[in-house]
Amino acid sequence: MVRLLVDSDTLEVQLAPLERALARRAESVRVDRSLIAKVQLTEEPFTWLRGVRAPGTHVPGRVAYGTWRSVFGDDFAAVREGRPGVVIDLEGDGEFERIVLTTRHGVGLVKALQREGRDTGDVAQLD
Repeated sequence: MVRLLVDSDTLEVQLAPLERALARRAESVRVDRSLIAKVQLTEEPFTWLRGVRAPGTHVPGRVAYGTWRSVFGDDFAAVREGRPGVVIDLEGDGEFERIVLTTRHGVGLVKALQREGRDTGDVAQLD
């Protein structure tokens, strides 16, 4: 299951070894918080996938890990069936335009991302 780390500057999506293999990704996804435009909760994260998988793993309705390419840009997905999720819209010149994740900590993630004036050493960890 993905682990989310939030500090004053960065959101990091850490993947377990199996998830990295499914996503065909060697490193965590790191996003500068200044690029986050919107975060929303969803009960149906699979409906937010757009484009085609390239590279990654997709078993429709079961799992979706990796990069999805579309006319809107690249999205990153780490989605498993039967779980609520979050959709993070990004703007700027980052690697992705959107991140779609399943997590039981969606409300906590939204709150952590909305906090202002955090100390640089203060890290919120959501597993």
